[in-house]
Amino acid sequence: MKEVEIKTSDDFDPKKIFGCGQCFRWNENPDGSFTGVAMGKAARLRREGGGIFITGTEDDVSSVWHDYFDLDRDYRRLRESVCVDGYMRLASDYGAGIRILNQDRWETLCSFIISQCNNIPRIKKIVEALSRLFGDPVELEGETFYTFPSAERLASLSPGDLSPVRCGYRAPYIIAAARAVASGGLDLDALSKTDLATAKRALTALPGIGEKVASCVILFSLRIGSAFPVDVWMKKALARHYPEGFDPEVFGENAGLAQQYMFYFQRENG
Repeated sequence: MKEVEIKTSDDFDPKKIFGCGQCFRWNENPDGSFTGVAMGKAARLRREGGGIFITGTEDDVSSVWHDYFDLDRDYRRLRESVCVDGYMRLASDYGAGIRILNQDRWETLCSFIISQCNNIPRIKKIVEALSRLFGDPVELEGETFYTFPSAERLASLSPGDLSPVRCGYRAPYIIAAARAVASGGLDLDALSKTDLATAKRALTALPGIGEKVASCVILFSLRIGSAFPVDVWMKKALARHYPEGFDPEVFGENAGLAQQYMFYFQRENG
């Protein structure tokens, strides 16, 4: 393994990308680098000056990380596009460096089912336990990590089999979703080619998936950028800055990115 430079840009901040609630498998190291597992690979990522370096090969960068980190889009331009008022200018400037990851669709669905009524440290703990028990080992710099288990693997289990993971009432929802995906009843790849309303209807038809979870799955894995998840932090932000009401359609296809700026700004500043 070697380090490969993947990006030189002011609009790429790993701490913000991995800390804005969209993913749960990346952890910060004491030296400021991040170690994580994504798309079936374990990797270490660090920033040095304007460069972003990740362990892997040139092929990994072109076939996996380039798309995962959404490197084809100009986030400086996108950030400007959501500055519709003074508050959004403040929030987007504060969140500069956030990018929307293109994550594995099944992992994102399962992870956000786990996220219901949960905090990020506990979500990460459950996701990690699920991966250790049912995922496959992958090596990085002499250390063993585990990939996220496939829908097919979890579909063969019963809710009781998840008791060591300690995901509580979410276990039946995880198994139901796994079976829907494994059987083809829910085709996430096909869903990514539909529109926001169609994707939302399909996802909320599954047991235990409401509007917020569906919107997160749509935004963070189906690449439908108009999704606008609203959780407790967003409710606070909207109530404070738009008490007369707010329509995310003002942001068009960049509503999801605007949401991330709003969410991060609200959470970090209370």
